[in-house]
Amino acid sequence: MAALYILLFLVIFGVVLLASGFGFKLMESHQKHRVQQVLRTVSSAGPTAETSTLPSQNLELAPASPAISPLMERISFFRNLDLAIRGSALGWRVEWVLFAMVVLAALGGFVGSRITVLMFPWLSALGVALIFGWSPVWYIHRKRAKRMADFERQFPEALDFVSRSVRAGHALSISLEMLASESEAPLGPEFRRLTNELNLGTPFDVGMRGLAERVPLVDVRFFVSAVLLQRETGGNLTEILASLATLIRARFRLKGHVQAVSAQGRITALVLMVLPLVVAAGMMLVSRDYLQGMARDPLGRYMIAGAILGQVGAYFMMKRIVNIKV
Repeated sequence: MAALYILLFLVIFGVVLLASGFGFKLMESHQKHRVQQVLRTVSSAGPTAETSTLPSQNLELAPASPAISPLMERISFFRNLDLAIRGSALGWRVEWVLFAMVVLAALGGFVGSRITVLMFPWLSALGVALIFGWSPVWYIHRKRAKRMADFERQFPEALDFVSRSVRAGHALSISLEMLASESEAPLGPEFRRLTNELNLGTPFDVGMRGLAERVPLVDVRFFVSAVLLQRETGGNLTEILASLATLIRARFRLKGHVQAVSAQGRITALVLMVLPLVVAAGMMLVSRDYLQGMARDPLGRYMIAGAILGQVGAYFMMKRIVNIKV
């Protein structure tokens, strides 16, 4: 048994060393690529660098972020993780997150092998390793979802602000700078980054598509599409933005109504998920031998593992049913 622990420690230590070396290499590559990207952005300044956006085409997002290395840009998981990190405004890097995932997965595998949570040692080690390793990504997505929800609540007022500013005679770029300086987070920093990119020489359509990439909301895509379309075909921008703000508020009202109607389904899913755990904990306190006998039986272990997997699968299925997109 002691030899097994020593071997497990050496494996975890080797994985940590490899992850550290890989992380430092990626950080060095990231710094070089970021400097090159800034130089390319500044050198491409000028009105002739703008590309045409046809009204019949869909909005295409900007290229991958310069915050990751060229090798990681080729893998969709790394690109999506980079977008989630930028959307959450945590200031982390993909390399750091990957390193934390590897370390936490190794720690979770060790904890799962020592504490049998899912009846079988190998299954417990694998399950706990996956939970620990995926926890940074889960935290990033939670922070991003909260930040996007705050941005979405601020966006209608921002459209009204830009519409009034343009109606007063200001240029759209000046209106966006005023919006960035007057707005609170998270809307203010996103538009401040947009105005900084435009001041550094980034073409207007590239900067707007970068905003739609960093803030993956349907309302933002509508805004970017409307502004780019108006620059190509002309029209009254103030009326377009005012109508878009009215549409977003109407969608908010519909979304609130849908959430109120589906609240019973969400509460039911939560109760059905928590109730078996509460009952099992109560039975362990009242009659410990009642469940331990089933856990000691080989067939009983399979039944308990199947029940746990069934509970988790049913919870996610019910969550998808009541998660109505508006």
